Amino acid sequence: MEPQTAVSALSALAHPGRLEVFRLLVRAGEAGLAAGEIARATGSLANTLSTNLGILAAAGLVTSARNGRSIIYAAGYDRMRDLLAFLLEDCCGGKPQICGPLAEIASRCCQAEARAC
Repeated sequence: MEPQTAVSALSALAHPGRLEVFRLLVRAGEAGLAAGEIARATGSLANTLSTNLGILAAAGLVTSARNGRSIIYAAGYDRMRDLLAFLLEDCCGGKPQICGPLAEIASRCCQAEARAC
């Protein structure tokens, strides 16, 4: 991942409302959620949610697909994985105890829910 791509993704997540939406979509899994469900779950106003989803989508952290009259949003798992890999790329400096707990957390997350890790 290029540093500017990482900065764009981190910038998109550096807002409480967008971070909440992104985490909700990560928990929802690949099936995603309709915009109305996201608004209800987060208490977001439609125009605020639309702006936040647009910023997350521009950073590649959210995808969307039309399903009838609804637009279904899902986490951009590929970009999320790329961003996490970028952040951990130089981790540890030869000291696995530094990053070891992160691998354990990821393992528990993926095993518990069979998520797209």
